[in-house]
Amino acid sequence: MLSIQNLSLIRNGNEILHNISLEVNEGGIHVILGPNGAGKSTLAYVLMGIGGFTPSSGRILFNGEDITNKSIFERAKRGITLGWQEPARFEGLSIEEYLSLGMREKDEREIKKALTMVNLNPERYLKRKVDEALSGGERKRVEFAAIITMKPKLAILDEPDSGIDFVSLDDLLGVMKSLKHQNITLLIITHREEVARIGDRASLMCDGFIVKDSEPWEVTKYFRKVCATCPTEKYSIEGIERKE
Repeated sequence: MLSIQNLSLIRNGNEILHNISLEVNEGGIHVILGPNGAGKSTLAYVLMGIGGFTPSSGRILFNGEDITNKSIFERAKRGITLGWQEPARFEGLSIEEYLSLGMREKDEREIKKALTMVNLNPERYLKRKVDEALSGGERKRVEFAAIITMKPKLAILDEPDSGIDFVSLDDLLGVMKSLKHQNITLLIITHREEVARIGDRASLMCDGFIVKDSEPWEVTKYFRKVCATCPTEKYSIEGIERKE
């Protein structure tokens, strides 16, 4: 479904992504695992077409179509969505209104179903506002529910690299399984081995490189052995030389 070919990104004179090539298969869960500052979120922004994150070289193909220069709006129309690290706030907008935004036609039954799937009681949450009165975890669940009601072809879920985890591991894994059961292809951005293990495929990212792409158990084992014991960000890994 998604083919990333020799993708690089230079921002402010610095090369952040280095010649990345990756294939994401339709209907599966592909996990990109890596430590803080590895470039994972940057890659997510490039794939979504966020302003200021246009590739310096390489191509992005979605269902065989070159979308490298397509806008975020055009990518969304084709069925790509991004779950942000920091869950959204929309002052004055109810959860019911927010969840209906991505639907072709508002369907209250589907909205209630989506809230139930993310462990939020529809009777308690439908009329609440998507604002600071909600906890970070509640807002993240609402965001997951929005993805469910939107029914995209590809959902990119970007977990926070540090600080509080907005939802528990069990809740996150439950959402991932629910989305997969709806034939939504998932690209998960994470720093947690436990999340990577549920994937059908995993890629290890470090310093803007994809350094390993394999079965999840192989990638998590390598991550634990190499990344957890690395004394510095500048080291050689599988033939890639770090530059001072």
